[in-house]
Amino acid sequence: MNEIWKLIGDSSPRGIAAAIARHITSGELAPGDRLPTVRELGATLGVSPATVSHAWQALSQAGLIESRGRAGSFVRQHPRAWLPPRMLGLAAGAELAPDAAHLDLSRGTPDPLLLPTLGPALSRVSVHAETASYHELPVIPALGRVLDESWPYRAESLTVVDGALDAVSRSLEAVVRFGDTVVLENPGFPAFFDLVSALGATVVPVAIDENGIVPSALAAAMLQGPSAIVLQPRAQNPTGASMPVERAHELARVITASRNGSRVMVIEDDHSGAISTAPAVSLGQWIPAQVLHVRSFSKSHGPDLRIAALGGPAELIDRIVSRRMLGPGWTSRMVQRILADLLTDGTALDEVTEARRQYYSRQKALSAELALRGVHAASGAEGAALPDGINLWLPVANERAALVQLAAVGIRVAPGSPFLAGGAVHAGAGTGTARGLGSVPGVGPGFVRVTAGMVRGNAAAVAEALAAAALPGPPAFYTLEA
Repeated sequence: MNEIWKLIGDSSPRGIAAAIARHITSGELAPGDRLPTVRELGATLGVSPATVSHAWQALSQAGLIESRGRAGSFVRQHPRAWLPPRMLGLAAGAELAPDAAHLDLSRGTPDPLLLPTLGPALSRVSVHAETASYHELPVIPALGRVLDESWPYRAESLTVVDGALDAVSRSLEAVVRFGDTVVLENPGFPAFFDLVSALGATVVPVAIDENGIVPSALAAAMLQGPSAIVLQPRAQNPTGASMPVERAHELARVITASRNGSRVMVIEDDHSGAISTAPAVSLGQWIPAQVLHVRSFSKSHGPDLRIAALGGPAELIDRIVSRRMLGPGWTSRMVQRILADLLTDGTALDEVTEARRQYYSRQKALSAELALRGVHAASGAEGAALPDGINLWLPVANERAALVQLAAVGIRVAPGSPFLAGGAVHAGAGTGTARGLGSVPGVGPGFVRVTAGMVRGNAAAVAEALAAAALPGPPAFYTLEA
């Protein structure tokens, strides 16, 4: 038998699972490798087959291994070659059966029960998908008026595209060239790292705190002459940080004071929009000619609407619209009419307001229960502001071990490594009393992202399981079942 099995020191189910998870993360066990049978490994470790079976179940629920019946258990292969690298890391385990986890807190998507009802809006939309010309304006007037009235600054031009990531992608393609540098938040949204790599540009990671990008970090990054800065002004994914107007103004001053400041374009992804408890804010209030602002409606009105607004300098917006006319052309005007209805209908507005209240209550309940157990989300600092939106960023003693232990009790969370540039740890992080610890992706001190917006109840039990997985200490198992 392979020597790695004999090196497992902790022969509890949690210890076996954690050790094998580390071997998978390090590459010692590759996708498709066959694992020993429960009897074989049990005999090697001097434990019962049932003990090994419990470890196998935890690894399976974490999406790391799979059973092939009589052929045995194998390290899971992820055939999703169409996913970019970091998004593939987030998708691990997503192909499991829906009932494989009692509570899936890994996806970063809104609670379907809190989305506004589409039926009334659909009943008011034309029964025909009418478009008189392929060359009509890309934004229907009714939606354009609503967007213009709610925009956080006076943008020269507005258009709509197929979701926030589409908007950010098209914005980056318009301003970034091969070999450029791009400033990204660290931690930040994994797809942004993939986008910058796909464009042949180099990421300049900048630290964030509970108020967004740290001004001194941005000042240092500006010395590298970036062509773009991508930031999330509200409900930052993964930390839930929202930027107050004072921080936005300070960042604008840093940019204008920089020698290269006049050449940089700021791309703002306001992905949570109406479910954010923080007011809308944009650097466009001070440097409008250098800002492309994105507002998504996926979290507030439904991911499958696939629609986001993009505003900024007319020259850039026109260039983006022109290029888009050679591809999809426009965002469905039927979908635009549905969104315009939802943004003006009193009942739909009340439903979104209630969703915002519910997400705030769920964040507050889970954060309070975690704090009682010595774990603090986001900045890792006691007394820090509640995470905004639907996600929180949880420091853990060992990322991979935390994923496995939580899967064993029926909770799935997202690994933190895809959100980090090079596996670096957020500067202010802490688990208990440990702060500022370095990290190798998936091994050692790190993070997991928890979609707190999906914790509809039983926050104490969820926090107990999260804290047990986050804090260093002896094995502890909890169940969500009554």
